[in-house]
Amino acid sequence: MAGAWVRLVEFGTGVRSEVLAFGEKFWRMGADDPRKVIHGVKVGVALSLVSLFYYTRPFYDEFGSNTMWAVMTVIVVFEYTVGGCLYKVINRGIATLGGGSLGLATHWMATKSGLKAEPVILRASVFFLALAATFFRFIPTVKTRFDYGITIFILTFSLVTLSGDHVHDLMDLTVERISTVGIGIAITIFVCIFVCPVWSGQELHFLISKNLTKLAESLEGVEEYYFPKNGDSMDRTESASKRSHSYKCVLDSKSSEDSWASLAWWEPAHGWFKFRHPWQQYSKVGAAVRHCAYCVETLHGCVNSVKRPEFWEKHLRDARMKLSSDSSKVLMELSSSVKTMKKSPSVNLLVEEMKNSVEELRISLSSLTEEQLAFTQTRPAKSNELGNENSSYVDDRDVVVVSMPVTEAMAIVTMTSLLIEISARIEGVVEAVATLAELAVFKPIGNDESNSQVQAEEQEEKPLHQV
Repeated sequence: MAGAWVRLVEFGTGVRSEVLAFGEKFWRMGADDPRKVIHGVKVGVALSLVSLFYYTRPFYDEFGSNTMWAVMTVIVVFEYTVGGCLYKVINRGIATLGGGSLGLATHWMATKSGLKAEPVILRASVFFLALAATFFRFIPTVKTRFDYGITIFILTFSLVTLSGDHVHDLMDLTVERISTVGIGIAITIFVCIFVCPVWSGQELHFLISKNLTKLAESLEGVEEYYFPKNGDSMDRTESASKRSHSYKCVLDSKSSEDSWASLAWWEPAHGWFKFRHPWQQYSKVGAAVRHCAYCVETLHGCVNSVKRPEFWEKHLRDARMKLSSDSSKVLMELSSSVKTMKKSPSVNLLVEEMKNSVEELRISLSSLTEEQLAFTQTRPAKSNELGNENSSYVDDRDVVVVSMPVTEAMAIVTMTSLLIEISARIEGVVEAVATLAELAVFKPIGNDESNSQVQAEEQEEKPLHQV
């Protein structure tokens, strides 16, 4: 009895701990991004508004049980962002109207064909339309933008066509369902757009800017962490370690970038973003940034794998630090340019400084390799000076000593080459951002009106940077 009571107490304590942990996680998620809480409130408001049509007697008498389609429409199409909501709303609206109209036309043609031909025509039409629509879903562009609409189109057409055998007034049923779906769509659009909207375009815009900043921080921290000076403190090194791994969030952002870019295509002009804003170019900028981040990841793996002689580290540290700093400055300038949607007057100058740092590092590396080559050539001669009669003989210890410096030199050359490669890939990022600035018509640097807009948007998007 006592053992059972102990197990019951332990079980209750465990459940209590799990509930508290879940509650803390739930609270932290809402505190980090209050827009998620607001989204939940918006969904509740939309359902409350649409439920008035269900519980109000005149509306229920008009539409009957079909009023529930308005409630289901709100539940299905309401999304977190305006782009996601409009994607589903437009697809569902057009698909419902098109599928219902085509279903009515097909049923009318079947009824005019006679009792024997009617079921054959109806089943055949459902088969061939479902076959064709499903095949179209495999087209990449259609799948990206209209996949949901095609699914609803097949569903609506099948329901209308196959319901004709059991419904006396198919026209009234179809009109009622289309009307209730339209009511749900109208309420969803109103609440989503006019109550604390979250725009997919803004999410993509600030995500690209944040990734540029994170990659710049990673380059700032990599040399400070892996090649610290003698006077660096442990706290500073730990801080540099966190910043040097900032590139990881860049590698994980591809799916988010593609999703935001696809959904932003559906959004109307808003804020700085006009009609036909080049959202796909943001994806190209993100791809260039990830291309650079992969090289940074390789650099991290390389510096962790081989022990580097202190003399060689001192010889190359200043040149590497300067290149890392100049590369970081270029990325930070690009981040500011994207974030404020302004043309940078200094990015070309910073790129030139980065190229100069690359040349300085190459010169330092060249002098280092020459010293190492001279060392490897003189090591066997020392063995011969000891009186060995066979001039071609080389002591095993000399072979080991020589092979070790060669391996270490190769590691140094590899790491230095990776830094140079990172700077080359940053130039690709510069070109992608320049194309974006041209397509999106970035404004000159001194526009005060744009400054005020940027500050307002930064306050609105602050939770995005906290996640």
